[in-house]
Amino acid sequence: MGPYSDARPSIVTYEGAQTMPPTTRSRVRTRTPVTPESLESLVMLGGPAISPDGNRIAFVHKKIGNKNNYVTNIWMMNADRGEPFQFTAGDRDGTPIWSPDGKSLAFIGGRQKGAPQVYVIPADGGEARAVTELPEGSVYQLKWSSDSRTLAFCFRAQADDMTEPARKERTESGGTTPPLVTEEIFYRLDGDGYFGERRFKLFVVDLETNKHRMVYGKDSLGFLDYDWAPDGRRMVIATNRSKRAFHQPEKAELLILDVNTGKSTPIPDLPKGPKSNPIWSPNGRHIAYAGRDGKDGTYSTENLGLWVCDARHGRAQCLTQKTDWCLLAATLSDTSEASFEPWIAWSGNDRILARIGWHGEAHVARFNRNGSGKPRMLTLGRVVVSPGNLSADGRRMAMTVDQPTGPAEIHLGRLNANSIAMKKRTHFNDEFVKSHSIAKPTTHWIRSEDGTRVQAWVLRPTTGRGKRHPGILEIHGGPHAQYGWGFFHEFRVLANAGYVVVYSNPRGSKGYGRDFCHAIRGTWGTVDWEDIHAVAKWMTSRDFIDSKRIGVMGGSYGGYMTNWAIGSTNMFTAAISDRCVSNLVSMAGNSDFPLEPNKYWPGNAWDSPEGLWASSPIRLMGQARTPTLVIHSEGDLRCNIEQGEQVFSALKQQNVPARLVRYPRETSHGMSRSGPPDMRLHRLHEILDWWKRWFSGKKKS
Repeated sequence: MGPYSDARPSIVTYEGAQTMPPTTRSRVRTRTPVTPESLESLVMLGGPAISPDGNRIAFVHKKIGNKNNYVTNIWMMNADRGEPFQFTAGDRDGTPIWSPDGKSLAFIGGRQKGAPQVYVIPADGGEARAVTELPEGSVYQLKWSSDSRTLAFCFRAQADDMTEPARKERTESGGTTPPLVTEEIFYRLDGDGYFGERRFKLFVVDLETNKHRMVYGKDSLGFLDYDWAPDGRRMVIATNRSKRAFHQPEKAELLILDVNTGKSTPIPDLPKGPKSNPIWSPNGRHIAYAGRDGKDGTYSTENLGLWVCDARHGRAQCLTQKTDWCLLAATLSDTSEASFEPWIAWSGNDRILARIGWHGEAHVARFNRNGSGKPRMLTLGRVVVSPGNLSADGRRMAMTVDQPTGPAEIHLGRLNANSIAMKKRTHFNDEFVKSHSIAKPTTHWIRSEDGTRVQAWVLRPTTGRGKRHPGILEIHGGPHAQYGWGFFHEFRVLANAGYVVVYSNPRGSKGYGRDFCHAIRGTWGTVDWEDIHAVAKWMTSRDFIDSKRIGVMGGSYGGYMTNWAIGSTNMFTAAISDRCVSNLVSMAGNSDFPLEPNKYWPGNAWDSPEGLWASSPIRLMGQARTPTLVIHSEGDLRCNIEQGEQVFSALKQQNVPARLVRYPRETSHGMSRSGPPDMRLHRLHEILDWWKRWFSGKKKS
């Protein structure tokens, strides 16, 4: 499969799939338009987990509740037939994990305010019991030992003066929130908040006594991955113990930990570079992991590869080196989690599975452990597959499958010799799809200025065929991610409002090979802008788009490119810059991921800022004349709100029409995907109002 091959079947069906029938004009008119409020009707599914015997699937069911919240609980169903049913009663339950003996299900539940706990419930139903009594904090990475007697998890405690009782005491006494004091550069994370110098530590809990103890706490960065050995006595831990872990991802190690004694031993002879998601082979002889040989971190323009090593002697081998694939090519969506986490699983002792993003799709690929033969894609089609775990015999898999015509649903995957047959097992959103106007996007390959081919998708309004409609060019964030064949509620809202939505993957995107992604390393605003500009000009030549009414919008890096666009051309009728980057010099130390000197970008912000400034669109704002809506959140720790404020201020001072929507600190960088429901709806209405205002020719509200 070549890096620029666009060969794909025009129609892909698979077991249990429901293909959308052609719609006549009369049928389209009877369907309900997708609106911002349609979000309240959608069911978002994730976390699929198949039982060891392959007969049952547990998964997470998420929906907007009646208290401006998200209600998440665990549901259960027979893997082959029958309807799913709610399995847990809590409204903040997630991460279901089957015990190896199949008798129990463990999960993380937020049933006590501020203090998530680990719960275990009988697989045949009954009362869930908390097996931990953790203080306030955060829990993740829940895993069973092979004998089903012990659970491991990662926990980070909340600072004592920021717990719920401490807050309550301050409120009653009139005290002030204490300052955060730290000597760590990595002390906050968007969506996670401020954690100062506290780090996740690895614990185990004995299910007979409910007593937990820490077994590893030396990780300096704050996030670690691990896996139990098949013998239940050891673990492999991907960790970085360097005091400068944030600056030295190449110091990452794989340690073998004796759970009883706490003694750890590094696996020797491994390449220097990031390491994550270690998975032990069933026979205990080998360990697969995601990694790279080099000084870049996990998130990079370089491909993140699949590696395998001997559990004792190391001698790692990269299994993806014959391909141009990356284990970290996330496909973006606003109705399902766009995982930036690699997925790896063993299929027996000699084959390894991994998720690969490619040309807007995401699939499960198979690799031979010894590196022989060619890797093979086991799933196919214009879909986004997010796999869960495998049954004990390796023949069945739980997964979510996302398609552009409807939100993700749970599927059963049957592993055959050279493929995975996918059977749709839930239908939570079928009625929504049937009753709403949902058209299929078309895909196109557009030539950029230097001849590079850029993949784009077009989503047309479901009404007004034969007419010219205003066009909106959406630019994705990342930038090292991809748009693709998933369901995007925001795009549907815009299309149903009468706009042609065009979205593309310019250079810098994942899913098209290393060189395509690496092309913008340290040089944003160059070939990526050429690609986006080429797509915009292509839009002006479509007979279904009004060339005099074309807008541009995007979030995060998409906001950056929107800023670059309005500073480079006046071809757009209006623009929306959402949670943007505008000034790389001021952002360099003003983000949860500070920009390191002479790494991704040349120079630094204090004595050689020329490279950062050259790629900062704020320097182009003197040329901007495009009416622009600026959207930003006060709680954004990735792209601080001052980035959006600089754009708004520059435009207003030049008398360019501009509007600022400043969301409260309860919202974060991910507000459009996971923020408070009322704020998500407000944002979508602001977007609709802005386009209506400028596409209609009315320049006042």
